[in-house]
Amino acid sequence: MTAESDFLEAYDPRAFPATAVTVDVVALTIRDGRLHVLLVERGEHPYAGRNALPGGFVRQETLEEAAKRELAEETGLRPENLGRIHLEQLATFGDPDRDPRMRVVSVAYLAFAPSLPDPRSGGDASAAGWFPVDDVPELAFDHGDILAAGLERARSKLEYTPLATAFVGAEFTIAELRAVYAAVWDEELHAGNFHRKVLSVPGFVESVGATTERGGERGGPRARLYRAGDARLLHPALLRPTREDDVR
Repeated sequence: MTAESDFLEAYDPRAFPATAVTVDVVALTIRDGRLHVLLVERGEHPYAGRNALPGGFVRQETLEEAAKRELAEETGLRPENLGRIHLEQLATFGDPDRDPRMRVVSVAYLAFAPSLPDPRSGGDASAAGWFPVDDVPELAFDHGDILAAGLERARSKLEYTPLATAFVGAEFTIAELRAVYAAVWDEELHAGNFHRKVLSVPGFVESVGATTERGGERGGPRARLYRAGDARLLHPALLRPTREDDVR
Protein backbone atom coordinates (compact mmCIF):
# COMPACT_ATOMS: atom_id res chain seq x y z
CA MET A 1 0.00 0.00 0.00
CA THR A 2 1.23 3.49 -0.87
CA ALA A 3 2.31 5.55 2.11
CA GLU A 4 0.02 8.48 2.86
CA SER A 5 2.90 10.96 2.50
CA ASP A 6 3.61 9.64 -1.00
CA PHE A 7 -0.08 9.80 -1.89
CA LEU A 8 -0.37 13.41 -0.75
CA GLU A 9 2.80 14.42 -2.59
CA ALA A 10 1.40 13.01 -5.83
CA TYR A 11 -2.14 14.24 -5.27
CA ASP A 12 -3.32 16.71 -7.93
CA PRO A 13 -6.35 18.79 -6.85
CA ARG A 14 -6.73 19.97 -10.45
CA ALA A 15 -8.09 16.51 -11.26
CA PHE A 16 -11.40 17.66 -9.75
CA PRO A 17 -13.64 20.64 -10.60
CA ALA A 18 -12.64 23.78 -8.68
CA THR A 19 -15.00 24.71 -5.84
CA ALA A 20 -14.80 27.72 -3.56
CA VAL A 21 -16.35 28.32 -0.14
CA THR A 22 -17.80 31.63 1.00
CA VAL A 23 -19.70 32.89 4.01
CA ASP A 24 -22.70 35.21 3.89
CA VAL A 25 -24.13 36.93 6.94
CA VAL A 26 -27.75 37.86 7.66
CA ALA A 27 -27.13 40.59 10.25
CA LEU A 28 -30.30 41.82 11.96
CA THR A 29 -30.92 44.67 14.36
CA ILE A 30 -33.85 46.87 15.34
CA ARG A 31 -33.89 50.55 14.43
CA ASP A 32 -36.77 52.91 15.13
CA GLY A 33 -38.96 49.97 16.02
CA ARG A 34 -38.40 48.12 12.74
CA LEU A 35 -36.31 45.07 11.96
CA HIS A 36 -33.36 45.94 9.69
CA VAL A 37 -30.85 43.87 7.76
CA LEU A 38 -27.33 44.90 6.78
CA LEU A 39 -26.77 45.08 3.00
CA VAL A 40 -23.77 46.10 0.93
CA GLU A 41 -23.62 47.47 -2.58
CA ARG A 42 -21.25 45.39 -4.64
CA GLY A 43 -18.41 47.38 -6.10
CA GLU A 44 -17.09 44.62 -8.36
CA HIS A 45 -18.45 42.12 -10.86
CA PRO A 46 -20.43 39.96 -10.81
CA TYR A 47 -23.56 41.94 -9.95
CA ALA A 48 -21.67 45.22 -9.65
CA GLY A 49 -23.99 47.89 -8.27
CA ARG A 50 -26.46 45.36 -6.85
CA ASN A 51 -27.17 44.95 -3.16
CA ALA A 52 -26.09 41.81 -1.37
CA LEU A 53 -25.58 40.38 2.08
CA PRO A 54 -22.11 40.97 3.53
CA GLY A 55 -19.85 38.04 2.84
CA GLY A 56 -16.81 36.79 1.00
CA PHE A 57 -14.44 33.95 0.35
CA VAL A 58 -13.10 31.94 3.27
CA ARG A 59 -9.37 32.35 3.86
CA GLN A 60 -7.06 30.31 6.10
CA GLU A 61 -9.59 30.56 8.94
CA THR A 62 -12.58 28.77 10.36
CA LEU A 63 -16.03 29.45 8.95
CA GLU A 64 -17.06 31.37 12.08
CA GLU A 65 -13.88 33.44 11.95
CA ALA A 66 -14.68 34.30 8.34
CA ALA A 67 -18.22 35.35 9.24
CA LYS A 68 -16.95 37.54 12.09
CA ARG A 69 -14.32 39.09 9.83
CA GLU A 70 -16.86 39.94 7.15
CA LEU A 71 -19.26 41.37 9.73
CA ALA A 72 -16.49 43.42 11.30
CA GLU A 73 -15.43 44.83 7.94
CA GLU A 74 -18.94 46.11 7.23
CA THR A 75 -19.83 47.37 10.73
CA GLY A 76 -16.55 48.90 11.77
CA LEU A 77 -16.42 46.71 14.87
CA ARG A 78 -13.21 44.85 15.53
CA PRO A 79 -13.61 41.03 15.50
CA GLU A 80 -12.65 40.83 19.17
CA ASN A 81 -15.51 43.26 19.98
CA LEU A 82 -18.21 41.09 18.44
CA GLY A 83 -18.73 39.10 21.62
CA ARG A 84 -22.05 40.79 22.40
CA ILE A 85 -23.43 39.76 19.02
CA HIS A 86 -25.28 36.47 18.78
CA LEU A 87 -23.87 34.55 15.82
CA GLU A 88 -25.06 31.15 14.64
CA GLN A 89 -24.71 29.07 11.52
CA LEU A 90 -27.87 29.21 9.43
CA ALA A 91 -27.65 26.90 6.42
CA THR A 92 -25.49 25.91 3.45
CA PHE A 93 -26.39 27.06 -0.07
CA GLY A 94 -24.78 25.17 -2.93
CA ASP A 95 -26.84 25.25 -6.11
CA PRO A 96 -24.38 24.76 -9.01
CA ASP A 97 -25.38 27.99 -10.76
CA ARG A 98 -25.72 30.30 -7.75
CA ASP A 99 -22.49 32.13 -8.70
CA PRO A 100 -21.64 32.83 -12.37
CA ARG A 101 -17.86 32.69 -11.73
CA MET A 102 -17.47 29.09 -10.62
CA ARG A 103 -18.95 26.52 -8.27
CA VAL A 104 -19.26 28.37 -4.97
CA VAL A 105 -20.75 26.87 -1.83
CA SER A 106 -21.83 29.44 0.75
CA VAL A 107 -22.25 28.82 4.46
CA ALA A 108 -24.72 31.39 5.76
CA TYR A 109 -24.68 32.83 9.28
CA LEU A 110 -27.31 34.67 11.26
CA ALA A 111 -26.28 37.55 13.53
CA PHE A 112 -28.36 39.47 16.10
CA ALA A 113 -27.44 42.54 18.08
CA PRO A 114 -29.36 45.09 20.15
CA SER A 115 -27.68 47.93 18.29
CA LEU A 116 -24.97 48.20 15.68
CA PRO A 117 -23.23 51.29 14.34
CA ASP A 118 -23.84 52.80 10.92
CA PRO A 119 -21.99 50.46 8.59
CA ARG A 120 -18.94 51.28 6.54
CA SER A 121 -18.15 49.61 3.25
CA GLY A 122 -15.23 47.24 3.10
CA GLY A 123 -13.74 44.53 0.91
CA ASP A 124 -15.40 44.50 -2.51
CA ALA A 125 -18.35 46.66 -1.36
CA SER A 126 -18.75 50.26 -2.51
CA ALA A 127 -21.43 51.13 0.05
CA ALA A 128 -23.28 49.58 2.98
CA GLY A 129 -26.46 50.36 4.86
CA TRP A 130 -29.28 49.12 7.07
CA PHE A 131 -32.51 48.29 5.23
CA PRO A 132 -35.94 47.52 6.74
CA VAL A 133 -36.56 43.86 6.02
CA ASP A 134 -39.91 44.69 4.42
CA ASP A 135 -38.25 47.14 2.00
CA VAL A 136 -35.29 45.19 0.63
CA PRO A 137 -34.32 45.65 -3.04
CA GLU A 138 -33.61 42.70 -5.32
CA LEU A 139 -30.42 41.05 -4.11
CA ALA A 140 -27.47 39.55 -5.96
CA PHE A 141 -26.79 35.83 -6.21
CA ASP A 142 -29.33 33.82 -4.19
CA HIS A 143 -29.16 36.23 -1.27
CA GLY A 144 -32.92 36.76 -1.34
CA ASP A 145 -33.32 33.08 -0.45
CA ILE A 146 -30.66 33.34 2.25
CA LEU A 147 -32.35 36.39 3.77
CA ALA A 148 -35.73 34.63 3.75
CA ALA A 149 -34.20 31.65 5.54
CA GLY A 150 -32.58 33.94 8.10
CA LEU A 151 -35.81 35.80 8.82
CA GLU A 152 -37.74 32.59 9.30
CA ARG A 153 -35.03 31.24 11.63
CA ALA A 154 -35.12 34.44 13.68
CA ARG A 155 -38.91 34.49 13.90
CA SER A 156 -39.07 30.84 14.85
CA LYS A 157 -36.31 31.03 17.47
CA LEU A 158 -38.13 33.85 19.25
CA GLU A 159 -40.96 31.39 19.83
CA TYR A 160 -39.04 28.74 21.71
CA THR A 161 -35.74 30.32 22.84
CA PRO A 162 -34.88 33.49 24.82
CA LEU A 163 -33.07 34.90 21.79
CA ALA A 164 -35.13 38.10 21.93
CA THR A 165 -32.97 39.18 24.88
CA ALA A 166 -30.06 39.47 22.41
CA PHE A 167 -31.82 42.49 20.90
CA VAL A 168 -32.04 44.46 24.15
CA GLY A 169 -29.55 45.72 26.70
CA ALA A 170 -28.37 43.90 29.80
CA GLU A 171 -31.38 45.33 31.68
CA PHE A 172 -34.71 45.89 29.98
CA THR A 173 -38.42 46.32 30.52
CA ILE A 174 -41.10 43.92 29.37
CA ALA A 175 -42.28 46.66 27.00
CA GLU A 176 -38.84 46.76 25.38
CA LEU A 177 -38.88 43.00 25.03
CA ARG A 178 -42.35 43.16 23.49
CA ALA A 179 -41.09 45.72 20.98
CA VAL A 180 -38.50 43.17 19.85
CA TYR A 181 -41.13 40.51 19.28
CA ALA A 182 -43.38 42.97 17.50
CA ALA A 183 -40.58 44.10 15.17
CA VAL A 184 -39.24 40.63 14.36
CA TRP A 185 -42.68 39.06 13.92
CA ASP A 186 -44.12 42.19 12.29
CA GLU A 187 -47.15 41.84 14.53
CA GLU A 188 -48.94 44.06 17.02
CA LEU A 189 -48.96 42.35 20.42
CA HIS A 190 -51.36 42.93 23.30
CA ALA A 191 -49.32 44.45 26.13
CA GLY A 192 -51.10 42.75 29.02
CA ASN A 193 -51.21 39.29 27.46
CA PHE A 194 -47.57 39.49 26.44
CA HIS A 195 -46.48 40.59 29.92
CA ARG A 196 -48.40 37.72 31.50
CA LYS A 197 -46.98 35.11 29.15
CA VAL A 198 -43.37 36.26 29.53
CA LEU A 199 -43.53 36.10 33.31
CA SER A 200 -45.18 32.66 33.16
CA VAL A 201 -42.20 31.09 31.37
CA PRO A 202 -39.71 29.76 33.96
CA GLY A 203 -36.21 31.18 33.56
CA PHE A 204 -37.04 33.49 30.66
CA VAL A 205 -36.45 36.76 32.54
CA GLU A 206 -35.68 37.67 36.12
CA SER A 207 -36.23 40.90 37.98
CA VAL A 208 -33.20 43.03 38.86
CA GLY A 209 -35.11 44.60 41.77
CA ALA A 210 -35.17 48.08 40.25
CA THR A 211 -37.36 50.24 38.04
CA THR A 212 -36.83 52.74 35.26
CA GLU A 213 -36.05 56.31 36.25
CA ARG A 214 -39.08 57.60 34.40
CA GLY A 215 -42.65 56.43 33.95
CA GLY A 216 -43.55 53.62 31.61
CA GLU A 217 -45.75 53.59 28.55
CA ARG A 218 -48.36 56.36 28.20
CA GLY A 219 -47.13 58.18 31.27
CA GLY A 220 -47.81 55.28 33.62
CA PRO A 221 -45.77 54.26 36.66
CA ARG A 222 -42.12 53.42 36.40
CA ALA A 223 -41.56 50.03 34.78
CA ARG A 224 -39.73 47.16 36.42
CA LEU A 225 -36.37 46.17 35.00
CA TYR A 226 -35.46 42.62 34.08
CA ARG A 227 -32.46 40.70 32.80
CA ALA A 228 -32.18 37.48 30.83
CA GLY A 229 -32.74 34.36 32.91
CA ASP A 230 -30.97 31.03 32.66
CA ALA A 231 -33.50 29.27 30.42
CA ARG A 232 -32.22 27.88 27.14
CA LEU A 233 -35.64 26.87 25.85
CA LEU A 234 -38.99 28.53 26.52
CA HIS A 235 -41.65 26.23 27.89
CA PRO A 236 -44.38 27.02 27.25
CA ALA A 237 -43.32 28.62 23.97
CA LEU A 238 -44.42 32.09 22.89
CA LEU A 239 -46.10 31.24 19.59
CA ARG A 240 -46.67 33.81 16.89
CA PRO A 241 -50.21 35.22 16.68
CA THR A 242 -50.50 33.71 13.22
CA ARG A 243 -50.13 30.34 14.95
CA GLU A 244 -53.32 30.98 16.94
CA ASP A 245 -51.54 31.90 20.12
CA ASP A 246 -53.18 34.45 22.43
CA VAL A 247 -50.34 36.97 22.83
CA ARG A 248 -52.14 39.23 20.38
